Amino acid sequence: MGVIEKDFNDKKIPIAMEDLRHLLEMVNSINYGSITLLIQDHRVIQIEKNEKVRLK
Repeated sequence: MGVIEKDFNDKKIPIAMEDLRHLLEMVNSINYGSITLLIQDHRVIQIEKNEKVRLK
């Protein structure tokens, strides 16, 4: 599994390619709602998606 290391304020944050791909799929599939990332020891350990359905 590949890991991207991105510099943010002089800190390297590892992001697994699979996690990043999954996150992008969720962002592209949601119209209204939120996506929450749970981080532990500088790593994404859980992704939650809460989608709202708007009724007309």
